[in-house]
Amino acid sequence: MTVEQLKQAVFNLSPEDKKTFILDTLPGLAKDAVQDSSFLLQMFPVFMGILKDSGIELSQLLQLAGAMNALQPNK
Repeated sequence: MTVEQLKQAVFNLSPEDKKTFILDTLPGLAKDAVQDSSFLLQMFPVFMGILKDSGIELSQLLQLAGAMNALQPNK
């Protein structure tokens, strides 16, 4: 299957199935992708665009990240 065929198959999913697909696959995909630091620089504007389109402000995201960090047990 080509990348284009994969993209088309994902775009054809229902909104709920898209959400499930993203939540199920993103962590595994990211684990491999973040090994390349230049990829993170490519991904950052995409992520910021998603935040902008969602209406979430960066300050809200930082507050959420801080709250999530506070909930994690100390290692």
